Amino acid sequence: MFTYLGRWIIEFLRDTYYVFRVIVRTFSSLVFSFPVGRRAKLDVIYKQIYFTGIEAFPIIFWLALMFGIIIVTEALSILPKLGGELIIGQVLVWIVIRELGPIFAAIVVIARSGTAIASELGSMKINNEIAALEIMGIDPDDYLVMPRVIGAAISILVLTFYFEAVTILGGYLLAGFGERIAFGEYTSSLLEAMGLLEVGVSLIKGMIFGLIIGGVCSYHGLKVGRSITEIPQETTKAVISSLFLVFVSSALITWFFFR
Repeated sequence: MFTYLGRWIIEFLRDTYYVFRVIVRTFSSLVFSFPVGRRAKLDVIYKQIYFTGIEAFPIIFWLALMFGIIIVTEALSILPKLGGELIIGQVLVWIVIRELGPIFAAIVVIARSGTAIASELGSMKINNEIAALEIMGIDPDDYLVMPRVIGAAISILVLTFYFEAVTILGGYLLAGFGERIAFGEYTSSLLEAMGLLEVGVSLIKGMIFGLIIGGVCSYHGLKVGRSITEIPQETTKAVISSLFLVFVSSALITWFFFR
């Protein structure tokens, strides 16, 4: 058991180091190499944002709406008994803005786009498309990895804001409208509890989660060797590693800003 645990920890630390290197190379490519082939790179970034962000709007909308109904209904059923229905704003900020908004957006992106990134890059590796790019003098990090990581980061940033807005507003309109608390009191309580720190930390989490997901999935996609059976294996590893790092980084960010 200890041998297995030690091997897992060593492998995890090694993969985390290489993912960090992927993110660093992404920023290096964005700063120093972006003008070279800019149109092609922008095209890949736009496609990644469209697939990761825009096409995820419907599922994010329904998840946020259902989640908002649950949170507002539970809050309005419990808080009045405690004489604290006006602190519903604090509850929503603690639950939705600080924590679950960025995490839910990240989970949706991992399920939809993270698996797609890992399997797509793995297929390109198997079919020697990446080797062909290198032969033509095109750096795969510049053309394949950087646009996907940046596109994922921008998408989760937008999806985080979208999820939180739909959860807070849609949840009240469908579950709390006319029930125990007026809309003016609801928004006033929310705005009093929500400061720039909460909004900033939420967006920082979204950006960091996007970088992590893009980096992890790109790394595992490029780890595929010569066997096609490695594609689902590395895709599964990418999903598990992404989820683990997202939750760990969320805990660390929360501890750092709100301890």
